[in-house]
This record gives sequence, structure tokens and C-alpha cells, in this order.
Amino acid sequence: MTEYGRGSGSEPWHPEDPLFGTGQHWGATHPGHGQAPYGGGQQYQQPAQAQWGGHPQQGGYPYGGQQQPGYDPGYGVGHPPQQPSWDTTGGLPAVDPYAHPPQPAAEPDYYGSPDAYPPPRPRPRGQERRRPEPGRRPPEREHSFFAEDDDVLGDDDPTPRRRRGGPPPGGPGGPRGRGPRGPRGRGPAETKRRNGAACLIVALVLLGLVGGIGYFGYSFVSDKFASAPDFEGSGHGMVEVEVPEGASITDIGNKLKTAGVVKSVDGFVQAAGDNDKASSIQPGVYTLKKEMSAAAAIEMMTDPKTFNALIIPEGWRATRVYEKIDSHLGLAEGTTKKAAEKGDLGLPSWAKGNPEGFLYPSRYSASKGTKPETVLKQMVKRANAEYTRDNIVNGAKKLNRTPYEILTIASLVQAEGGNKEEFEKVATVIYNRLKPGNTETNGKLDMDSTINYAKGQSNLDISTKDTQFDSPYNTYLHAGLPPGPIDNPSPEAIKAALNPAKGDWMYFVTVRPGVTKFTASKAEHDKNVAEFNRYQREHSD
Repeated sequence: MTEYGRGSGSEPWHPEDPLFGTGQHWGATHPGHGQAPYGGGQQYQQPAQAQWGGHPQQGGYPYGGQQQPGYDPGYGVGHPPQQPSWDTTGGLPAVDPYAHPPQPAAEPDYYGSPDAYPPPRPRPRGQERRRPEPGRRPPEREHSFFAEDDDVLGDDDPTPRRRRGGPPPGGPGGPRGRGPRGPRGRGPAETKRRNGAACLIVALVLLGLVGGIGYFGYSFVSDKFASAPDFEGSGHGMVEVEVPEGASITDIGNKLKTAGVVKSVDGFVQAAGDNDKASSIQPGVYTLKKEMSAAAAIEMMTDPKTFNALIIPEGWRATRVYEKIDSHLGLAEGTTKKAAEKGDLGLPSWAKGNPEGFLYPSRYSASKGTKPETVLKQMVKRANAEYTRDNIVNGAKKLNRTPYEILTIASLVQAEGGNKEEFEKVATVIYNRLKPGNTETNGKLDMDSTINYAKGQSNLDISTKDTQFDSPYNTYLHAGLPPGPIDNPSPEAIKAALNPAKGDWMYFVTVRPGVTKFTASKAEHDKNVAEFNRYQREHSD
């Protein structure tokens, strides 16, 4: 609607309009409402405004408390008029904007034109005007904050309450929470259940978060500052632990923990960090006690007074190893040799039952009361592990040799060579002499170490008579390799046998300690032998 005459705006309400309200009146005249702005002060009129020329304005309204037929009076009889009349030129009376706004019934009809709605006809006296039924207002959207306010009173109140913007109790939808759930309404019980579930979820999340932080914090502090688990005391019983070559402190700790010596690897590592002697732990087999403190285990592995070590050097023959074990254990001479001949030491099938070459050079723990078979088994076990790591079986196939032949060549390299560089060259000489069609030595190795092994001696000066000693190990008499190893070689000798140097050398001789000369010429070799003999004569005393 607009406040001007009929024009482009929307049309005014008509009594038959379904949205026509009880406060809207139609008619030519209406009683004026007395206005009392600011305590009855004087009113100021606004200048007249021209309204759509050619259309007469509506006449004035009667005053004096009279009531129009068929219409409710705007005010009672006792209210005197404040305005004498409406301006016939179309002007509006001045209204105080801060006073109470005029009721719709007091506003003049600005649609006094031929095309406007006709004025209502007066009804006969005594006939009551029928009011149209108010139409149902469209439901208002509720905010969740206001939609739940009637639950504040509690669920124990049986009195139906009307939802804000919804139907009254007993109307469509019924009391809130009593009927089926609508698109926006929820029952109090369901709301409380949802609120309770949300609180429970939040509490569980917070509890899990706090618990997780506490757990990781405790673990961090424990790892950084707490002592690692450890046994107390010097332990009990007896157990043997093997420390392999090149093992780190952590590796040793793992070995000890697996054997039940220490309680934790970290505890052993911490104790090793507090004891400088831990760095002197050597490879070998140690006899320790079960459930020892880490500090006690380190003391036992490093203190000569408490550790009775059996050390087997590289290149020792089996006979010498047996003698050493007998002496170390306080046994009668020959006891260990008999044990080796009768016992099952765990030799591989390709060893032909010969322990020579499998009494691995290392450090072992053995004290009085230890059986010689126990020590021998430890040595064989260590040799099997090392040879497997060196891949001696597959390496032998590449050289068209057997593993036992490789072990035999390695024992010759160990006996004839002095260092790694010499080991590889000595291995090359052996392979060159074993080649078919060799006319320099006719397949014979001619090595003094084999005669010494056959005779059970260790002489540097081998006589011509010695070269005629009857033994299958005498490589001066028999071509090819000896029947088996002549000592227990080192890891370096094994590697040299598997990876010989490249060269055509056929001869070599150590003219003096630390100096070994290699050559492919027999004449050159004879000169080198003469130099060796001269050195021996000069240093014989």
C-alpha cells in the first residue's frame, strides 16, 4: 500500500480480503482519535499537499464522541477531539513522531476516486457486523536457542505450552514433545539424550588426549632419564656366550640378553659407557653367569683375574690347539686330542671328519671343570659361522674347486704368507702351479710348510733330505694339493684363497723378514734363494 491515491502501488485492503484484520475499518468517515503529545501541547499543522489533481479529497470526520453506524468507535465518548477537522485540500495533520502512533482506523482514506473500493453501506441498527475469521499466520522460523526455551521449566510440568511461532496446545502438532517429531521440534528427552551423548564424547576425547600425552611424556622421560632395566648382583649358574668378530657393544648386549646374562641391552650399553674397559672386550667365547648386573658382566669379561681366556692364534695346527686346551684346563696330555677323534664336533659333511682348519682362531672362555669337547664345539661352531659368511661354498664353485680345497689352499697361504698383500700373491702362485700343462714345476707346489706339517716341525731351513720325506702332505714328492688343511687359517687367508691376485708368478721366497720376492722365472728365483741363504748364515747366531 502507499499513502497516496490509487496509482501504481498495491491496492488497499478490502473487507472481503482474507487478511483483513479487526483493526482495519472502511468507511467514508471515522471518528478522530485524540492525540496528547507532550502533555497536551499545541499541534502544528503541515502545509497542504496536492493529491492527484482532479480527485476530490475526503471530507472531514465528525467529532464530539459520536459513533458511526456499524463501526466501533476509536475512542470513548469522554475523549475530546484535539483536531478540528481534516484539511480539505489534502493536507495531513501534523503528528508528533514521538507520540503514540495513530491506529489504522484513524487514518483518512486516500483512495477517494471513482476506481477505488466503494464505501461500505451502513447496516441496520442492532445488526452486528460479522468479522472475517483471521487467517492462519505462516509459521515463523525458530532459532535453536529459542526453540528449546520451554524445556527450561523441566519435564515434570504437565501443562502444555505453546511453542513460539507454532500452534497452540491442542492444535495441529499438539503439545511440544508429546507428538511425533516435526521438522524443527524435538522432545525434551531426546534433546537431553543428545546433549548427554555430546558431553560423553567430549569427555572421552579429552580423557584420551590427556592419557596419550601422559603416556608419551612418561615414555620420553623414562627413555631419557630413567635407568634401563638391570639385574642386581653377580648372577648364578654358568652360561657360555660367543662374541663374534667385529661385534659392537650393542651386538654384545643382544648376545648377553638372549643368553639370559643381562636383563636389557640398554642396561648393558649404559654400563659399558660408564666403564672404559668395555672397549677392550675381544671376540671369543665367554663363560658368564645368568642374571648378572650389566656392570658385573663387563667386569667379568674384561678383568684378567676373573676371566680365564683361552686364546687360539691364527695359523695354529690342530695338534698345538689340543695341547693348549689340555694345559689351560689342567688335563692330561692327549685328552683333548682323544676327545676330538671320538666326539661329534659339528663338522660339515665336506670336512671329511677332519677338525683341522675348523678350530677357528679366536678367544674363548674356558676354566677348570670345562670339558674339552665343549671348547672344541665352540671353535667348530664359530668356524662354520665365519665360513658361511665368507660364502666359501659358492666361492669354491666359481673357481672350480671344492670348499675343502679352498680351505686347504687358505691354510697354505696362511703358512707361507706374511700379510694380506702377500696372501693374495701366494694364492696366485698356488693356482698357477696347479694349472694343467705347468712345465715349470710339473704340478708340484714345492712348499716347505707342507714338509713341516708332515714332520710335525717348524723349520725354515729345509734340507734336500727333508724334501724326500715320505708323506702325502709332502708337496715336493706329490703333485697337487695336500690331503687337507695344514693349519687353521685366518679370515684374510680365506679371502685370499677365494680372490687371488692377477699375475704370472710361479716362485716366491722370503729373503728376510718382511721381504718376499715373487717371480715367474726359475733363474730369478734361484738368485732370490741365494739371497735368503746368505741372510740365514749371517743371522744364524
